[in-house]
Amino acid sequence: MKYAEIPNGYIFEAKKVITAHMVDTFAQITGDKNPIHLDEEFAKTTVFGRRIAHGILTIGLVSEVLGMEFPGKGTVYMKQDAKFLKPVYLDEEITVRVAVKEKIDEKFRLVLTTQVIKSDGQLAVDGEALVQFKVL
Repeated sequence: MKYAEIPNGYIFEAKKVITAHMVDTFAQITGDKNPIHLDEEFAKTTVFGRRIAHGILTIGLVSEVLGMEFPGKGTVYMKQDAKFLKPVYLDEEITVRVAVKEKIDEKFRLVLTTQVIKSDGQLAVDGEALVQFKVL
């Protein structure tokens, strides 16, 4: 889609599944080996009752959407604000929702609402991103 074709309010959604492999790999890459993410027995003793994904991993899936799906390849992620509202559990399907809040035409930038929605419809992450649209 070309920049000029993107209307304010446009919504893009993509479904993703958080896997144990993703969480374990993310922990190895970042060094965040908090047992709430990695140790099922420990996680059972917490308020969550089982392992949860890293919040930043869920934002990483927003990054995947922005860089690969909408707006897509060539997009530069410039800023992200996020509120983590609910845990995302392993093997849970989530929906990444990106909506165009504002277009900054003179710089080919988009202000986007970014949300991660749990399989039960609850909002897990609510945020806003600024991206530089690919200029081709």
